[in-house]
Amino acid sequence: MIVFRTLDDVPAGFGPSAVTIGKFDGVHTGHRAVISTLDREALQQGLTATVITFDRNPLELLAPEKCPPALTGIEQKLDLLAGTGIAATLLLTFDRQTADLSPEAFVESILVDRLHARVVLVGADFRFGARGAGDVAMLAALGERFGFVVHLIDDVRPEGGRRVSSTWIRDLLAEGDVAHAARLLGHVPAVRGVVVHGAARGRELGFPTANLSPESDGLIPADGVYAGWLTDEGVRYPAAISVGNNPTFEGVPQKQVEAYVLDEDLDLYDHRVEIAFVERIRGMVAFSGIEPLIAQITADVERARAILS
Repeated sequence: MIVFRTLDDVPAGFGPSAVTIGKFDGVHTGHRAVISTLDREALQQGLTATVITFDRNPLELLAPEKCPPALTGIEQKLDLLAGTGIAATLLLTFDRQTADLSPEAFVESILVDRLHARVVLVGADFRFGARGAGDVAMLAALGERFGFVVHLIDDVRPEGGRRVSSTWIRDLLAEGDVAHAARLLGHVPAVRGVVVHGAARGRELGFPTANLSPESDGLIPADGVYAGWLTDEGVRYPAAISVGNNPTFEGVPQKQVEAYVLDEDLDLYDHRVEIAFVERIRGMVAFSGIEPLIAQITADVERARAILS
């Protein structure tokens, strides 16, 4: 996948293209259905399938008090988009200059002048331009003027009623239901971050863990213990993962992510790793002492092994 991180990165001869536009937070099954349709349209018409997305949720700038946490960081999103097979992604910086573009200026400067769009796929609730002044009808009218057609995309409703959305997936992660979230995402939810030194309590208990820096990318699920995977430098290892503040001990930061790699003792300090959550084993509880804690961790590790085998 070609990634353009600014409009100036798009070469003069790019396209003609088939384009879709959106936040693509999580790159979930709804997004993947859009991209699949886009790919078909592009193939049939000899166009370059292109995604336009943003370096942040526009609400982060426009209404930060309403901005939800992101399901994925920027690099995670780009990797997931690349995994769909899309030909190109334009990652726009959503700053005040972008936010203030009129609908016509957005279309002309980006879709027409840079991407040479011939087909644009959007949802029925698509809005664009300053203060969301542009809607699908305006986009279609501008398409007639500038030489592209607009196609509406149906919502994906895998369970009969509710459409797939990033909001639904956030709700599931907040409940710890990572397995259901994975079905809606089309991939296992994951976070990425640098492994830092912790209090070494896991090693003292016989279960050394890789502790993620609090500045990680991706939405961390509810407190609890999970079966999942730790990936380092392209190698994936089965792991039992703890999320929370380790209530048995005092003074542990909130929302700490620790992964015990099964049957391995790896030196991962300062490595940037990905931790993926496959299934929740249990919630987070406080134990009366070290021996009950060790017994439970042992059971958790065996449960994780069974889930991942």
